[in-house]
Amino acid sequence: MILYPMIELLDGRCVSLFRGRTEEPHIWHVDPIEKAKSFVKSGAEGLQITDFDAMSGDERNTDLIRELIRTVGAPVQVGGGFRSLERIADWIDHGAARIIVGTLALHQPDLVKEAAKLFPDQIVLAVDVFEGFVVSDGWRQKSSFTPSAFLKAFENDPLAAIILTDIDADIGDAEDSVALIAQLASEAKTQVFARGLSRTLDDLSRLKYVPFVSGALIGRALFDGSFNFEDALEVAKPQADERALFI
Repeated sequence: MILYPMIELLDGRCVSLFRGRTEEPHIWHVDPIEKAKSFVKSGAEGLQITDFDAMSGDERNTDLIRELIRTVGAPVQVGGGFRSLERIADWIDHGAARIIVGTLALHQPDLVKEAAKLFPDQIVLAVDVFEGFVVSDGWRQKSSFTPSAFLKAFENDPLAAIILTDIDADIGDAEDSVALIAQLASEAKTQVFARGLSRTLDDLSRLKYVPFVSGALIGRALFDGSFNFEDALEVAKPQADERALFI
């Protein structure tokens, strides 16, 4: 299972949000670049950066993220505020390994399809689910699309990956969320990463055996001390098959 540490930025600071509420951020008093480097040093093969300010058109984190891309020493995928093909191309030109789109895919699916063709294996589809429907605009707007229908709309496009988030996992039964992710992962035509289901090492251990899930994004748990990234990697390692010994 592939693990990506996730750094979420608001006004240049590492934060975690409850159900996307930027007005009530939990601020982590760490340097974003040094934190990113520590994850890479611990074994991360890549990172995800989510820019909450960019979702409202505020570019205040641009220089910080570009410095992170240049210096962290691992591929970085970037999400937040991608509303045009030009912006996607600009960030790829500045070294972003992959671009995450969610709201854009709901409002302008043809543009995302074009981006996937222009930048194969560099466009990641974010599918955020709340009460059975895909949501957008920082989880504020509920669409009329079921996640299954949304996935099907992009099944023939050369996406790099799909990120599945069950927003209900923050307040609901974790088992229900795992079941939803498992169902959607079985319907996807490309590799799937689960977000929001890695609050403990036990969560990771459970997710490891969910069919069709290639990996997980881990955010808050790496900041609040629930576990460190080295321990997460140890849990995620494939287990050697037990075999009978014959003499």
